[in-house]
Amino acid sequence: MKASELQGKNTGELNDMLLELRKEQFTLRMQHGTGQLGSPHELRKVRKDIARVKTVLNQKQEDKA
Repeated sequence: MKASELQGKNTGELNDMLLELRKEQFTLRMQHGTGQLGSPHELRKVRKDIARVKTVLNQKQEDKA
């Protein structure tokens, strides 16, 4: 996921995406804790995607102000 793709979405879509990414992060953390996580790089990828979404949300909030 690229930041340029996220900038085209509205705030509601970004909030929904953030919620889904946090749910995915939770399930990956639980899999990691129980030793069932097959690919550890997925956890890092989701964490970076969450940061991207939050960054774009903050940029949109600053543009409104």
